[in-house]
Amino acid sequence: MKKSSLLLLCALLPTTSFADESLTLSIRRIGLELSKTQVRHADQYQDSPISALNADNQDFIKGVFDTALEYKHGRLQWDNSLFMEYGETTLKPYDEPETVSENADDILLSSNLEYGCWETSGFKFGPTVRAAYDTEFVASDDAPRQNVVRANAGLSLFDNAVIKSLYLTGVYEYDFTYSDEQVSKLAAELGWRLEYEVRDGVKFSSNGYYREYLSYSQYVPTDLERDLSAVIRMDTNLWGDMTMGPYAQYRRAKARGADVYASNFIIGISFNYITKFGLIDNKSTTAE
Repeated sequence: MKKSSLLLLCALLPTTSFADESLTLSIRRIGLELSKTQVRHADQYQDSPISALNADNQDFIKGVFDTALEYKHGRLQWDNSLFMEYGETTLKPYDEPETVSENADDILLSSNLEYGCWETSGFKFGPTVRAAYDTEFVASDDAPRQNVVRANAGLSLFDNAVIKSLYLTGVYEYDFTYSDEQVSKLAAELGWRLEYEVRDGVKFSSNGYYREYLSYSQYVPTDLERDLSAVIRMDTNLWGDMTMGPYAQYRRAKARGADVYASNFIIGISFNYITKFGLIDNKSTTAE
């Protein structure tokens, strides 16, 4: 009932709507990152399916692929994105077995739908629904490959020159990482994606989330109680669409079966290809 009332209110609001329609393929970044990572309390998270929490302290190279198909029509915005990253280090000591450690391993396929009930001062605000599938390329030696389906619903501030998306949602999560321990979870999530052009050719960006889990269908020690992930980056154009700049990435989480928080702090230099391809661009203005 509340959801229906909110949608009806959006439809009846006496606003001026811009019936623009656009479809853009956004290459948010395809690149390599030279990094140094520092992990705390990894010994208590060796059986966690999240590789960032049980990695080793080391230097490594990571590949990143982040693209989105962005559709806008009036007050509606629909983004479908694919994010992938992978980094590992292979150690080959003399006269000892080869060891491989994953520093990053993530595949995130997501779809985000936002509707601006209100629009003022360059901001749109309204309901949002999101769906995502979160997994990895390979399983680690001590834990299976992560497999999570996630659905969000809540409110979002979006489509601003700086605030691309700022949302607060409830989350339903179905975790089938362990075939014999499939868990349904409820959580609250605050997330963001920000971009700021410092000057021509130099852009600051940040994205991340904080997730607080509220209930579980059963007990699994590796399930998280709290999860924070944040990335900041500075991109400077080298030539064309190629950029270079420093970045930092921080992950901090607390598992149900652990006594302490685990954290993963990465700092490094990234080399990226960033561009956009306009597929549809129709503009018109109508008054309601």
